[in-house]
Amino acid sequence: MKPLSRRRFLRGTGIALSLPFLESMFVPFSGAAGPVSNNQSGPTPRRMFGICNNLGLLPEHFFPKGNGRDYTPSPYLQLLQKHRNDFTVFSGVSHPNVDGGHPSDISFLTAAPHPASSSFRNTISLDQHIAEQIGTFTRFPSITLAVNGGRSLSWTGTGVAIPPEQSASTVFKQLFLQGTPEEINAQIRDLDAGRSILDAVADQAKDLQRKVGASDRNRLDQYFTSVRDLEGRLQASRGWENKPKPVVKVTEPVDPTNPAQYMAKVKLMYDLAKLAFETDSTRAITLMLNSVGTPVLQIDGEKITDSYHNLSHHGKSADKLAQLKVVDEWHMKLLAGLFDDLKAVREGDDTLLDRTMVLYGSNLGDANAHSTSNMPTIFAGGGFRHGQHLEFDSKQNYPLPNLFVSMLQRLGIEESRFASATGTMRGLEV
Repeated sequence: MKPLSRRRFLRGTGIALSLPFLESMFVPFSGAAGPVSNNQSGPTPRRMFGICNNLGLLPEHFFPKGNGRDYTPSPYLQLLQKHRNDFTVFSGVSHPNVDGGHPSDISFLTAAPHPASSSFRNTISLDQHIAEQIGTFTRFPSITLAVNGGRSLSWTGTGVAIPPEQSASTVFKQLFLQGTPEEINAQIRDLDAGRSILDAVADQAKDLQRKVGASDRNRLDQYFTSVRDLEGRLQASRGWENKPKPVVKVTEPVDPTNPAQYMAKVKLMYDLAKLAFETDSTRAITLMLNSVGTPVLQIDGEKITDSYHNLSHHGKSADKLAQLKVVDEWHMKLLAGLFDDLKAVREGDDTLLDRTMVLYGSNLGDANAHSTSNMPTIFAGGGFRHGQHLEFDSKQNYPLPNLFVSMLQRLGIEESRFASATGTMRGLEV
């Protein structure tokens, strides 16, 4: 079969839809084909904030001693001690069959198995499942953020990554700066134009699907489903264009230009999430704290001499462990600050933290060994009965996706399964 052009488009009525990369576009080399290398509309909604620190936390300093409500906090949890009754810490939890070391971060909110395999296809992430159910109640069905790199926690039902926004100032403008009438009308025209892209190219799409192999047909079906999903979201968002954006009494954030200012970026993203929830601009936010390519960090008053990634592969070096502990402690301090800020906002008889489920954890239980078991996990807020350590088997881990089911149900989404969950999270009570 003749290879398709790599610059292949479907065209109709002035619309051009670019295609994903297909096996049929591969150029033969030396005679062999191969790739070139629902009850959420009320005045006091519930929300979720999923945060993944993809280089983990030193387990010996994170996990507490003892089980239940009488646990002894670890050095890291001591930094959260003032919020002890606002969070639950888990040990002995992981995503079943999610392996592969660093690539496992893209499965943090999907629990899709074997993310490092060549045949991997991701599944819908928790936040996007939430957005599908209750996303129309807010201007933004969900917000996807990242620090230092484009790796995403948010994935559509067809396994397509939603590119994260890394600029706090850009998101701030989208959330709170009102466009001119001309800009608003232009946005509405764009939404209207986007509703029928696939209809305009339907005949060409069908013809193309008949010409390609089974693998490409599956890939095209996945791609077209993603386009339809996007069109549905565009149409749902149409009604928000003429509604005034919320007014906040804070100045627009200034993005640090130096990747070494990692902790400053994390703090900005936490501040942004708090504002988005406080103004009910969205009810689902994800934040990937991507640290793999981060250089030597600049932290006020601290002496860091090696890159974050190298520190995580400490090889038991006392010097690297000491520096990594400093970095981890700053993560905990910033998390404590997030809890402070959420608790400072009142919503009726509750605080914003009472109405917001904050999931903080890592895809790696031990970054030095690339282990994906015994994931360090903190779950705060949301109106649950916290103040406890839920300790599960460190060898035969309990499925963390069970927590996702509990979170969905707390949002009023009646689900009994999500990904590899076997039910709700045992020991977690409202």
